[in-house]
Amino acid sequence: MSRKSRRRKQSARNEIRFQVEEQQPTRAFIVHPDFCAPHASMRPSPASLPADEQAAMSTNGSCLRTPEAQLEEAVSLAAAIDLDIRGQAIVPLRRINPATLFGGGKVEEMAADIHASEAELVIVNTHLSPGQQRNLEKAWKVKVLDRTGLILEIFGRRASTREGRLQVELAHLEYQRTRLVRSWTHLERQRGGAGFMGGPGETQIEIDRRILKDRIARIRRQLEEVKRTRELHRKTRRKTPWPVVALAGYTNTGKSTLFNRLTRAEVLAKDQLFATLDPTMRLIRLSAGREVVLSDTVGFISDLPTTLVAAFRATLEEVVEADLILHVRDVRDAVEAEAQARDVRQVLRELGVEEDRPIIEVWNKADLWDEETRQRLQQRAAVHDDVVITSAVSGEGLDELQALIAERLAAQSALRSLTLDHAEGAELAWCYRHAEVLARHDTEDGITLSLRLPPAELARAEKRFGARLTTLPDAAE
Repeated sequence: MSRKSRRRKQSARNEIRFQVEEQQPTRAFIVHPDFCAPHASMRPSPASLPADEQAAMSTNGSCLRTPEAQLEEAVSLAAAIDLDIRGQAIVPLRRINPATLFGGGKVEEMAADIHASEAELVIVNTHLSPGQQRNLEKAWKVKVLDRTGLILEIFGRRASTREGRLQVELAHLEYQRTRLVRSWTHLERQRGGAGFMGGPGETQIEIDRRILKDRIARIRRQLEEVKRTRELHRKTRRKTPWPVVALAGYTNTGKSTLFNRLTRAEVLAKDQLFATLDPTMRLIRLSAGREVVLSDTVGFISDLPTTLVAAFRATLEEVVEADLILHVRDVRDAVEAEAQARDVRQVLRELGVEEDRPIIEVWNKADLWDEETRQRLQQRAAVHDDVVITSAVSGEGLDELQALIAERLAAQSALRSLTLDHAEGAELAWCYRHAEVLARHDTEDGITLSLRLPPAELARAEKRFGARLTTLPDAAE
C-alpha cells in the first residue's frame, strides 16, 4: 500500500473517531400528566385523610405518589439511556383530550417551552395512543415517546442474554404493531389493493403488518425453545437440596448491591433504574451454615404495561419458583415506599405468586438514613417479625437477614431421622444430594442420619425409604 493511501485511510479513521466523539446525547423534555388532582398543591397527603378516603385514594396506585416523585422517576428513566434533560413539567389534567391527551391551549403553551429548551425529544410519562402520539408530534414538531416506549428503549439497551434480547424484540414489535402509520414513513406512498395472500395488489401497510406478524411468530417460537431449556435447568435444580431465595422489589432499591454483598459476585450495580435485566443466580452459604441459591431479578416499576410483564415473565419465573422471596425496599419516603410496595405486590399477583408464599421485607439503604429517619423506621420494624433493616453498602443487618432466611426456610422443611446399613452407599449418597444432613452417627449397626428435607423432597424420601424415615423427636428439632 502506498504512503498516500495509508494517509488517506488514517485520515478517514480520524474523521470517524471525531464524529463519534462529537456526537451529543439527545436533548429531551419530560412531561408528567397529573391525572390525580387539578393542581399538585391541592393534593392532600394520604396519611392526613380519613380511613375511607385513604382506601378510595389507594385504589389508584399512582395517586399515592406525589406528581413530583413521579416526574423524578421519569427523569431517572430518561437518564438511564443518557438523554440530555433540557426541561421538565408537571401538567395537571382536568379532563383527557382523546386527540392529544392535553387540551389545545396547553399543547400550544408547552410547544413554546419545548422549542425554548431546544429539545429534540419529548417524553410523556404515561401511555399514549398511536393517534395521540402522532398528533403531539405534529403539534410540537419533535419526536414524542411515551412511558412504554421509554421503558422499551431501556430494556433494549440493557438486555444481554439471548432470552432477554428476544423478549425485548417481541415487546418492541407488539408495541410497534399499533403504530405502523407513525413509525414507517414509506406508508405515505402506499397504493390500493386487496387480497388475503398479498401480492402486487397488496397495500404497503398490509405488507408491513404481515411482516411484523411473521417476525412476532418467529420470535415466540424461539422464546419457547429458550423456555424449554430453562425448564430443563430448573428441573435439574429441583433435584438438589438447595432452596431458591429470590430478590424482588422496585427498581433501584439496591437489589444487585445486596446480591453482590451476599455472594461476593460482580453483578452490575448502579444507582440507576433497570441496571439489572437478566436473572443471575449464585449458590451461597448462609452464616448458619445452610446453602441456598440466591437469585437477582429485574426490578419492578409502576404502570408497567401488561405486554411487558408478559414478555418478561420467563425472566421473572425465578421469583415464581422461589421458596422464599426477599422484598427489597427503600423506605426513606413513607408515601413513595408504600406506593412502590403496592406495585410490587400487584406484579407478584399477576405472575401467579401465591399469597401464602413466605416473604421477608428488607428495608435497605440504611446508610443513607439520618438519625430521625432511623429512629422512626426502627420503631416501625420492631413490631414486625418479617422485616430486617440492612445496608448493602456498609453490611449493616446482613447477619440478621441471613439468620431470618435460615429460620423461614427451616419452618418450611421437615426434620426426619433415617438409619441405613453400611452397605447402602447409593441411599447414603441420595441423602447428601437431596437433603440437608444435620447430623450423622456411625455405629456398628449402621449409619443414623438427621435430615432436613424441603417439601418437594419429602415425598420422594418417603417413597424411597418407607417406614424407616421417622420424625425426629421434639428435642432434636
